[in-house]
Amino acid sequence: MGDADLAEVLRHTEALPDRCGVTVVACVRDEEAYLEAAMRSVLAQDHDGELRLVVAVGPSRDATERIAAGLAAADDRVVLVDNPTGSRSIGLNLAIEHADGADGHPVVLRVDGHTELPPGYVRRCVDLLRQTGAVGVGGVMSPVGTGTVQEATARAMSHPAGIGAASFHVGGDPGPAQTVYLGAFRREAVRRVGGYDPTLFRAEDWDLCLRLRRAGGLLWFDPALVVEYRPRRTVRAVAKQFWRTGMWRREVVRRDPSTAGLRYLAPPVLVTVLGMSVLVGAAGLLTAAPVLTAVGAVAPAGYLLGVLAATVHAATRRPRLAARSALVLPVVLMTMHLCWGAGFVRGLTARAAVDHRA
Repeated sequence: MGDADLAEVLRHTEALPDRCGVTVVACVRDEEAYLEAAMRSVLAQDHDGELRLVVAVGPSRDATERIAAGLAAADDRVVLVDNPTGSRSIGLNLAIEHADGADGHPVVLRVDGHTELPPGYVRRCVDLLRQTGAVGVGGVMSPVGTGTVQEATARAMSHPAGIGAASFHVGGDPGPAQTVYLGAFRREAVRRVGGYDPTLFRAEDWDLCLRLRRAGGLLWFDPALVVEYRPRRTVRAVAKQFWRTGMWRREVVRRDPSTAGLRYLAPPVLVTVLGMSVLVGAAGLLTAAPVLTAVGAVAPAGYLLGVLAATVHAATRRPRLAARSALVLPVVLMTMHLCWGAGFVRGLTARAAVDHRA
């Protein structure tokens, strides 16, 4: 794809039809607990144009395939495509390719099996694409939890101390953005930049947005676009998710060092500093050198105090967090920070490079 070709697409970004057709795409596996609610939230949209939901279904260990098949049988707007690899990037590309051949809707909108859309979401996305001339728009990921760990994880993910102060996590003013959460895109622009990178199992959305921006496209954030997201339900699942995310973020930075922002480097720096502090403290204990022991304790103590302060701030925000979830919150915060950082320091392993389940 040449930049001149994409520039031609971008010069016609306002030309969406009045009754704009939208294809919603998703890649799912092992989503038994949330899939039906996610798909029904798409089908319940009050969008005034054609709407189609294309779901790439990967090999699952639960009833995901059966649930998806049942919804497809009940509503002809739902189309299933097989995604034998289970890869999110490959599955999304398969869904978009089907959309190209099936109806050619000018807008492709991504959802996940863990998300639920409010009723006017699709219509609002199309309106924003028209009004701003953007190639992609998105809003806020609003984590929602029901159990103790999930509720604590939801609160951590929506707090700046959790995974940073990016607007799609904590909100902000409408305007141009570096990336968009999930995203509604002009299909032709996505196609011209090559779709999602099939060699990335994580950060594939960030990478797509980066290529769209570098090709001259505008991405737009609107806090009025709010998508409910269901986080992991156990500390172990959170640890695995952030361990793998850190690994893949290291891989993205390895491929393109210009993507190494402060938000992504803070966790590995934290892990490195804490690791060095432990070594210094241990050396102090072994050599009976209290100064070394004290020096080694500074960073861990400071970090623990910071986590406790963030816990109090996050737990007391409205609505207040349940007591049991508040007690788990510091554990979740440290799990997110340390697993992300350790995964980044470790780098991509052979297993992580082929495992799509994390």
